[in-house]
Amino acid sequence: MDFVFPFDFPILEYIQSIFRNEITDVFFPAITHLGDGGIVWIVLTAILLLFKKTRKIGFCCVFALAVNYVIVNLGLKPAVNRTRPYNMESEYLSYGLELLTKIQLDPSFPSGHTSASFASATGIFAYNKKIGIAAFITAVLIGFSRLYVAVHFPSDVFAGVIIGIICGVIAYFINEGIIKAVNKRKEEKAAGADKVE
Repeated sequence: MDFVFPFDFPILEYIQSIFRNEITDVFFPAITHLGDGGIVWIVLTAILLLFKKTRKIGFCCVFALAVNYVIVNLGLKPAVNRTRPYNMESEYLSYGLELLTKIQLDPSFPSGHTSASFASATGIFAYNKKIGIAAFITAVLIGFSRLYVAVHFPSDVFAGVIIGIICGVIAYFINEGIIKAVNKRKEEKAAGADKVE
């Protein structure tokens, strides 16, 4: 599907014309690859799951990434099936845009890198503000990098932010529901053991 909001290409042009230099041309493509397949968030989730103190956060990240995958990758991307900016070649070139990473094979809307990043960051922030702020900074950098390398429209990334936060909130309530259910079962088991004694 080919649809573009009036601000989409001008913002991409502004970002590449203002921010591009030898340093950022290395930095942002590297940052964008952190989000490939959600790898940075999967690794972080695995680390959080290793330790008892952070396991609750880790499970929240698992749910956040799972909910995001279902909504974005299985739902919205194939349903909307939006064309990538560089596939609109005449407009892409007329704005002087340059593709700074490999071609993406999935549809453009919404940005999966961005939604997965904000889903994870929201889940983390719900339990640990300090780590959560660092996660949100990383998420913002990944989202911006998708515009910098010109593989997404700004509207893709903005939608990714909103959807990601919603997925993170949903994951938090799922996580809390499971925690309460487990704690209740433990209390009931303990109460039953007391009665036996």
